[in-house]
Amino acid sequence: MNRLFTLNKYFKRNKGRLSLGVLFILISDFTQVFIPLMLKDSIDALQANASSDLIIRYAIIIFALAVVSGFFRYMIRQTIIVVSRKIEFDLRQDFWTHLLKLSHRYFQNTSTGNIMAHATNDIAAVRMYVGPAVMYSIDTAIKFLIVITIMLSINPTLTAIILLPLPILSFFVYKLSKKIHKKFTLIQETFSDITTMAQENFSGIRIIKSYVREAFEIEKFAKESSEYRKRNMDKIKIQAFFMPLLFLITGTSIILLILIGGNMVIDNQLTLGDIAAFLFFLGMLIWPTIAFGWVANIVQQADASLKRLHTIYDEKIEVKESKETDKSIEEIEGSIKFEKVSFKYGDELPDILTNVTLEIPKGSTLAIVGHTGVGKTSMINLVSRLFDVTSGNIFIDGKNIKSIPLNVLRKNIGMVPQETFLFSDTLENNILYGVENKNKELLNKVANISQLDKDVNQFSEKYNTVLGERGITLSGGQKQRTSIARALAINPKILILDDSFSAVDTKTEEEILIKLKEFMKDRTSIIISHRISTVKDADNIIVLDNGVIAEQGKHNELIDVGGIYYDIHYKQLLEDELQREG
Repeated sequence: MNRLFTLNKYFKRNKGRLSLGVLFILISDFTQVFIPLMLKDSIDALQANASSDLIIRYAIIIFALAVVSGFFRYMIRQTIIVVSRKIEFDLRQDFWTHLLKLSHRYFQNTSTGNIMAHATNDIAAVRMYVGPAVMYSIDTAIKFLIVITIMLSINPTLTAIILLPLPILSFFVYKLSKKIHKKFTLIQETFSDITTMAQENFSGIRIIKSYVREAFEIEKFAKESSEYRKRNMDKIKIQAFFMPLLFLITGTSIILLILIGGNMVIDNQLTLGDIAAFLFFLGMLIWPTIAFGWVANIVQQADASLKRLHTIYDEKIEVKESKETDKSIEEIEGSIKFEKVSFKYGDELPDILTNVTLEIPKGSTLAIVGHTGVGKTSMINLVSRLFDVTSGNIFIDGKNIKSIPLNVLRKNIGMVPQETFLFSDTLENNILYGVENKNKELLNKVANISQLDKDVNQFSEKYNTVLGERGITLSGGQKQRTSIARALAINPKILILDDSFSAVDTKTEEEILIKLKEFMKDRTSIIISHRISTVKDADNIIVLDNGVIAEQGKHNELIDVGGIYYDIHYKQLLEDELQREG
């Protein structure tokens, strides 16, 4: 339960409105408890043959008290429940902010569906605690205190007798709540699995249909849904026992009131009005007693959800600014230096890069080639600090990369990753995604450089064309060129192209590279490609092999070496010749 105390900071932000809500609870409860007292007096007055004017006066007072109590009951919801929605908003914002600060590694190892389940069900469960649970807890405590004090003042003996079953209720609430906590944790875990499965099915719908696996996926989803239903039913069975138990125990108190209190009336120890008041007071305690059990359920569920949320909150932010960060740095020029850089994805995993030392002068073009899995993408990910080096240092403009503010570093790096991702938005918004001051001139310029403008002119809505999920309405080449245009739009000092022409024909690729050469004049470019034709004009070419720079130089120099680069080039020449002959 200590986890729930972490929510105190949210309560402090809204303490003014919450204090007002507590005041409204006090007013509502005080006016409500006066109703049975007025009823008591009116019944006793009737027995004493009171006048009709007096009875009418009592009726008016009871009505007025009910109206005042009802109004402030409404105001309670307008304060405490509204605060709970604000806290829910803050929770989501803090959750989202923390998520976006987490390293690339976290998202590689965590399913999207699991994160979505945290952001929906778990935060909603916590909101029930900060709203209804808090409201009813305060309301129940105040009402119990007031009602029991009044009942004791009327007859302490009868009060003690009719309240005797309530400790038994507390014992059962404690036992059942523990079981509900365990069941709810299992339910949330299953919900995460279902969300993950649904998200993966929607994202991979083309694969599912291509391999005719609809029936398989339906059956798999049905099994997961069945498990979710089963776990919910297990929880419901406990809750189904909960409510009858509450009514049985509170009903026992009413029976004791009639038996014991009735005899007291016969013996003239109490009046009929006293019994009526006790009956109404007991009725007023029934809902708080039930609410106590309901609140206990909510608290257990919120605690279980908060535990799951804290698995993300406790996740270490690996790449972040520190004392080394120099806030005075507002821009970069683009020279890059690797100094004995080593990198691996985990302590137990082998090095991906080992003692890499390399200089990339400002305004030059570096090409990186090598077989699959030798560390090409890992190397460029270190430049934009998607990951931090395991050992060694990277310098930009002679400054350690860790001293450069992250937003300054990344705003000056145009990254075109291997896997192109486009949003379900207009083509224009996808291209100008990283630009704050959007304009048509910039849009047309970068579309022309990436050779996308020719395709756009064929679209009926031009740049206002809405793309499907992940840009499904575009071809592979169009997606890559859109991604290139997006990187150019931010006017980067460093441009990184990670195998960004794999779906583009060689003629279009040549046209893009010619225009890029002019655009990137006095800027730094890093190109990763499997095509030698793409990298042959680079100022410097490095060949990675098993995480080290095996070869380095210009195109002709590497051909003369007759090593890995030569082998790749020779094989590609043979493939091109075979295609021409075919």
